[in-house]
Amino acid sequence: MKRVCIWPAVLSAVFLATPAVAQVSDDVIKLGVLTDMSSLYADINGPGAVVATQMAVEDFGGTVLGKKIEVIQADVQNKADVAVAIAGRWYDTEKVDVILGTGASSSSLATSGVAKDKKKVYLATDPASSDITGKACNAYTIHWVYDTIALANGTGSAVVKAGGKTWFFLTADYAFGHALERDVTAVVTANDGKVVGGVRHPINTSDFSSFLLQAQSSKAQIIGLANAGGDTINSIKQGAEFGLLAGGQKLAGLLVFISDIHTIGLKQAQGLNLTEAFYWDLNDNTRAWSKRWSAKMNGRMPTMIQAGFYSATRNYLEAIKAAGTDDADKVIAKLKSTPMDDPLFGKGYVRKDGRKMHDMHLFEVKKPEESKGPWDYYKLVRTIPAEEAFRPMDKGGCPLVN
Repeated sequence: MKRVCIWPAVLSAVFLATPAVAQVSDDVIKLGVLTDMSSLYADINGPGAVVATQMAVEDFGGTVLGKKIEVIQADVQNKADVAVAIAGRWYDTEKVDVILGTGASSSSLATSGVAKDKKKVYLATDPASSDITGKACNAYTIHWVYDTIALANGTGSAVVKAGGKTWFFLTADYAFGHALERDVTAVVTANDGKVVGGVRHPINTSDFSSFLLQAQSSKAQIIGLANAGGDTINSIKQGAEFGLLAGGQKLAGLLVFISDIHTIGLKQAQGLNLTEAFYWDLNDNTRAWSKRWSAKMNGRMPTMIQAGFYSATRNYLEAIKAAGTDDADKVIAKLKSTPMDDPLFGKGYVRKDGRKMHDMHLFEVKKPEESKGPWDYYKLVRTIPAEEAFRPMDKGGCPLVN
């Protein structure tokens, strides 16, 4: 009789436990890092983004809900068609649960579309275009680190308020550049400034001479660099060679990373204003993590995007743990309903439109004599509260909101 009574209870317990075990698809949590591994943005994200993701997995213990966490990687080449092909294969065939990246705004918007169609999680840690949480938003994409609105409200606003009233744009001719020029233009005109012209250049070009000559002849006070990575570095270096600064014009790097400053050098970069979500020397938490990352990256210091891969991975894994499943809808719901206190980005949350909210910081690049050593490049001008830095949720045209 005792055996008869015990076995139904045991079977009942097993039955009740089974769904919890089955909540992890394919018995593994698979993360796909799809980013620029070899082109003009490789220093900004690239191998350093993979290292940051792996660090997050290691810090989490290598497992979640009793299942192994696996990281795979690929080079997106900043091409939309490559992004679509890899994202589709990863989600469908290789059973990737989440994609992080994916390089340029154009390729990232393409990945976002695949995530929407496949109903899979996409954490947009690389791109800048504010359209990702605007007209192109969807329920499966979270824009993690920064966007063109935050850059406009940071660097653009600071420069125009400091007296830079006439602008000429040097713009990368794809989705990111167009969005950045648009959003900075709105800030310039709202502060009684004026855009007197602009020119668009191909992505990853090496010769900026004709574009800089047009900027020089415009007589604009400010030449706004609506580009990034190698394009920004070449713009600044060649701008100095053309004597733009000597002629009284100023360059405004609208998206500048610490890796860019390292390449350009303080002598040429000193005095530049720039907006970042993260700086390695901002506080004890950022310093401790950055030194660990640096030890794996030959003494370099991380960009805000590379820090974003760590942050997004940790919070994604926390959401799986809290939800008790890797189901995309439930994980996204948990991410959007749980306040965050991130050691790298501080307090934050994810809005309904998919915008990850946290404070941004306006920095000024130090003079050479102000730097205390390698990678000591920034001084903090002001911290911009999240609600001031990013666009109001009802102003972006996101269908999830309207």
